[in-house]
Amino acid sequence: MASKHDGFVRPAWWIATALAALGWWFGSGLQPIWWLTWLAPLPVLWLAPRVRAPWAALAALVAFAVGGLNQWAYLHTYIGLPLPIIVNAIGMPSVAMTLCVLLFRRLLLRGHIVAAALAMPTAWIAVEYVNSLLSPHGTFGSIGYTQMDALPILQVAAVTGIWGIGFLVFLLPTAIAVQVAPQATKRGRLAVAAIAVLSIVVTVACGSWRLHAPPLTTLRIGLVSLEKPIRPSLSDTDGQTLAARYVDAIDRLANEGARIAVIPETSFATTDATVPMFVALATKHNMTVGVGIDFKGDPRAERNMLTVFQPGAISPVTYDKHHLIPGFEHQYTPGDSYSLLAGTPRIGLAICKDMDFHDTGRAYALRDAQLLLVPAWDFSIDGWLHSRMAIMRGVESGFAIARVARSGRLTLSDDRGRVVAEASSEKHDAELVGDLPLHETQTLYARWGDWFVWLDLIALVAWLVLALRRQSPPGTSPPR
Repeated sequence: MASKHDGFVRPAWWIATALAALGWWFGSGLQPIWWLTWLAPLPVLWLAPRVRAPWAALAALVAFAVGGLNQWAYLHTYIGLPLPIIVNAIGMPSVAMTLCVLLFRRLLLRGHIVAAALAMPTAWIAVEYVNSLLSPHGTFGSIGYTQMDALPILQVAAVTGIWGIGFLVFLLPTAIAVQVAPQATKRGRLAVAAIAVLSIVVTVACGSWRLHAPPLTTLRIGLVSLEKPIRPSLSDTDGQTLAARYVDAIDRLANEGARIAVIPETSFATTDATVPMFVALATKHNMTVGVGIDFKGDPRAERNMLTVFQPGAISPVTYDKHHLIPGFEHQYTPGDSYSLLAGTPRIGLAICKDMDFHDTGRAYALRDAQLLLVPAWDFSIDGWLHSRMAIMRGVESGFAIARVARSGRLTLSDDRGRVVAEASSEKHDAELVGDLPLHETQTLYARWGDWFVWLDLIALVAWLVLALRRQSPPGTSPPR
């Protein structure tokens, strides 16, 4: 830091770093405070042009590493990941944030005010997109999931995918930081303010309008999760006892008017995908019953399967999970096809982690699905986040979701991301019945895919050229 400012800068550095760490701790993670996410980067962005580059980098790195420790218990205690993987999961976003802050600082000090304001959201979304292509966990960790409770903002995903949400979240703090940066010109400040205000106001206005679209119809759906025993064989007493408890629960759901009932991922292990008691149940109540099973009937490949029994159908409709959890599901063979039920409304099938990936949502959008049935199995404390990741796919690609998780959340959500019914199975059994609104929705994101990311990547190249190209020596050089 500049020595003549040590009396001011040193406490300012600590305060900015601490505020950013607190903002990131509560504004990210398993159940973030959505509005705090918008403010979390602001202290280090304010600090960046006022100190030398190494101190700006250290502030960002420390703040977001400390804030990222809010996931320690989840990654270490609940999932049981090795320490190097946890360090990578927490450290890499901190490094990415540090580079974003340095790019912002560089462009600002070079006089590229608008580019500086746009550089951080642009760079962050580029990093997220590349990570989603390379990671076995897809979009897990995306900043866009922090905004699931901000419904008007959430609607931008129908146009840009999750990427547009993250861009807006980081545009606001950079725009504010520019307004108070001593290096920014009046013209630059006004241009940045206009871009930020216009982007956010249009997003909120259009999102609010979209939330008022009336449903085409409603469908009454029941969900039930019984915690124990875990994955018993249907040929054993434990399995038959659990199946009988599920039958009793689905009877209750049917008596409350449910036309569809779904139970969690791999609730049973069986060699026969046609389970007579569920066939009888579907016929008895004239309802559709979705059952998650560990299918062992094919000696060549064990599968994590969803079987759906419909009244009068000769055999169930099945779907094999595509995206398997590394280390936890090594015994399964991934599926490679998509399944829809016959008739209307058009109902597609998916399982748990499949909803972490865009390919699932867009595949069913291309098949004009109105609703997805999604059995799942979560890790007790991540029920809110993982259910919302699935809900995001519905907003992006235009369908409602009925998701039932063991050790997680039971949620009924429409294609606007509204949760119309929810219950927790994170620590106990749970069931719910609700009327789920269905629309006929075709989203721009479903048709055009990641168009916003490609524009983002082009813009990032331009910002990097501005930041790295050689300039004529100025009269006074900025702090380095």
